[in-house]
Amino acid sequence: MHDFPVDPRRLELLLELSRLGSMREVGEAMHVTTSTVSQQIAALAREAGTALIEPDGRRVRLTPAGRRLAGHAVTILAAIEAARRDLDPAAPPAGTVRVAAFASAFRQVLLPIARILAGQQPEVRLHLLEQEPDEALGLLAADEVDLALTYDYNLAPARFDRGPYSQQLHSRLLGPTPWSLGTPSGPGPRGTAVEVFRRYRDDTWIVNSRNTADEDVIRVVASLAGFEPRITQRADSLDLVQDMILAGLGVGLLPVGRPAVRGVTLRRLRQPEAIQRSYAVTRRGHAAWPPLALVLRLILQTANR
Repeated sequence: MHDFPVDPRRLELLLELSRLGSMREVGEAMHVTTSTVSQQIAALAREAGTALIEPDGRRVRLTPAGRRLAGHAVTILAAIEAARRDLDPAAPPAGTVRVAAFASAFRQVLLPIARILAGQQPEVRLHLLEQEPDEALGLLAADEVDLALTYDYNLAPARFDRGPYSQQLHSRLLGPTPWSLGTPSGPGPRGTAVEVFRRYRDDTWIVNSRNTADEDVIRVVASLAGFEPRITQRADSLDLVQDMILAGLGVGLLPVGRPAVRGVTLRRLRQPEAIQRSYAVTRRGHAAWPPLALVLRLILQTANR
């Protein structure tokens, strides 16, 4: 590729196309015609000297070269936007931020932020996916989302500096949430987590159906209590976990601050505590992109509250 003239507007159209997969949707988002989007992408492909898109049913997708160029476009456009904001600090950010998040963060963090953006920053749009941490990190590494909200536990820590995505990702700790053991209501044990677990050693246990982190925590504490938990039930929804406990199908982990339904008691775990830790994870070098930087700032503010 020789003397490749970089047209920021064309890069912006390519980046939106990588997110939306439809020239018509890009045109609507960028307030231009579908024909203009097609012409500009074709011109960018000629300048790059390689095909950037290919058909995907009634939509289009980026070729491997197109995806690489879109990845560079994030950094290029972020640098241009940073320079523009240096000269015009009042200029608002604009663009679509794709976020994958686990269900609790989706409900408690992203939905309030979506309402804030709709009222105060309508040029910044959110595309939201509910995903467990491994799924979200895979999408982030593949540049199918811009931001992943994930979690781990102090007793089952995730390592963002290891694994296939370690060199690509940067994580920010959002905050801790203590977890409890949800059991049927009635007289129950007091004392350490080990003593609480030991009381329910003969019960069946309920764990997440799409992630193993809470199962790892249960196995760690059960091991300290001297037994192997009998895990027979799996559910993805915390509401469903409560319903299953109420139905007598077992016991399982639930966050301390979550209201318990009548008939379910949350028994706080101490010594050791079970702490869920939430993270905002981005690809390295991408967090300076103004729409993403705004969303990150709102997430940190919401998490702190």
